[in-house]
Amino acid sequence: MEDRFHVYPSTDFIDLGIYQLGLENCKAGHSFGPASRNHFLFHYVISGKGQLMCPDKNGSDRLYSVNSDQGFLLLPGVVTTYIADNDNPWTYMWVEFDGLKVSECIDLAGFSRDNPVYVSHDDALRDILKAEMLYMVYHAGTAPIYEITGHLYLFLDALMRSKTHKTITPKNRLRNFYIREAISFIEEHYSEDISVEQIASNCGLNRSYFGKIFKDEVGSTPQKFLLNYRMVKASELLRQTDMPISDIAPLVGYPNQLHFSRAFKGIYSLSPRHWRNINKIV
Repeated sequence: MEDRFHVYPSTDFIDLGIYQLGLENCKAGHSFGPASRNHFLFHYVISGKGQLMCPDKNGSDRLYSVNSDQGFLLLPGVVTTYIADNDNPWTYMWVEFDGLKVSECIDLAGFSRDNPVYVSHDDALRDILKAEMLYMVYHAGTAPIYEITGHLYLFLDALMRSKTHKTITPKNRLRNFYIREAISFIEEHYSEDISVEQIASNCGLNRSYFGKIFKDEVGSTPQKFLLNYRMVKASELLRQTDMPISDIAPLVGYPNQLHFSRAFKGIYSLSPRHWRNINKIV
């Protein structure tokens, strides 16, 4: 297998999106880190072996041995180091991803700072996970992003089902109902001057409790989620239409174009005009 690497510079998928993926035949003793990631990063070991150094929930470094047909998940913001074995260095592939429901899926699968290693309880499901990752690696850059994202969903499903038998509790189902109600409200009213209090009221919750369960379930504050949602919608209009920026701003909840431009640059690190010049669909 030859080394491969592909980056997706921006993703417009709220629920689940891909950031980069690849495959590498590592040399003996090859290491990466110490470093942290902004998103979830999963490695699957195709052959060989290596070690992962990862702090537990108490901050103490722990060392894990990872062999072929196993894997490991790096959590956002956690500083880790991983090293290929000197005698039998690993070949692995990886995918970096994130999204609205990813934190819940990862929790359900049993991953945590104390449990970062992937060991499958079902060989058939493990093979599905491996096949989905290989498909994404070998079609990155040629297949449409919607197709790659579809395979990312299948990968995540296989990851969850092959690692654990956990099910969602009634408490989680109730929280999911509130979150779905909140997101539906945001989808319908994001172009209006809505507040977190209004979103919480629509769910029948007080603001503080709503903010807590939203952060727990989504991994983001309601304010940040609303901001990101508006900017994703703005990026779609910038890329797919010739509408003036002054017309796009109020469509995503910003009557003031200057305020919109500042918010957009805060997310994408580029002004709306510059971002459009790079990403416009011809």
